[in-house]
Amino acid sequence: MKKLLFILFSFTFIFANVKVATAGNVSFAIKDLAKEFYKQTHIKIIPIIGSSGKLTAQIENNAPYDIFLSANMKYPNYLYNKKIAKTKPKIYAKGKLVLFSKKGIKFFDEIFNAKKIAIANPKTAPYGMATIEYLKNKHIYNKLKHKFIIASNISTTFSYAVKVTNYGFIAKSLLFKFPKLNNKNHFIELDKKLYSPINQGVVLLSNKLEAKKFYNFLFSKKAKEIFIKYGYDIN
Repeated sequence: MKKLLFILFSFTFIFANVKVATAGNVSFAIKDLAKEFYKQTHIKIIPIIGSSGKLTAQIENNAPYDIFLSANMKYPNYLYNKKIAKTKPKIYAKGKLVLFSKKGIKFFDEIFNAKKIAIANPKTAPYGMATIEYLKNKHIYNKLKHKFIIASNISTTFSYAVKVTNYGFIAKSLLFKFPKLNNKNHFIELDKKLYSPINQGVVLLSNKLEAKKFYNFLFSKKAKEIFIKYGYDIN
């Protein structure tokens, strides 16, 4: 009987997993986070990547996610106020907005020569919202809006910038998996005073023990090192 219980426990442990609804800008960092967490716990992380707004809609419609890593605090707060989230939203990282060009860029004003510019959907993607806010505060939104190609999330925005438009307003975190593109020849970090802080929030969506462990892991020293590695601010 003890042997049978041990076998059942072992199978439960082996196949334990946590489904993490993940904002597009975290799509690369989550791989390292999942790898490190698995190394420590043997619990598998299954990321579901999308825009924060669309993921929120899915969660509201009973999508079976255990944790939500948003690109801002708006959507986690919404889920918490709706009593869907199990925990009060907490900031796990602060994002940075950059202007990216695959062919290279030295000065911001080169953007005015662009034929097309990729941006994330400002209705559902926090980095898209930050882009519009930045351009309006810089008083150049009306000069550029006719050039926009709208992507569903920030990861797709980066793909458009690389493959279609050459220019794009993206999360700095997306550059860290591409050493050839992650240098000052390909992006300009934008003035953070011209857009609201991109405080990225997390909430727990289930009572699974494995989910609680990953939630706590996100605030560990090792997880913070990974976020910093991918260009986020941690404080």
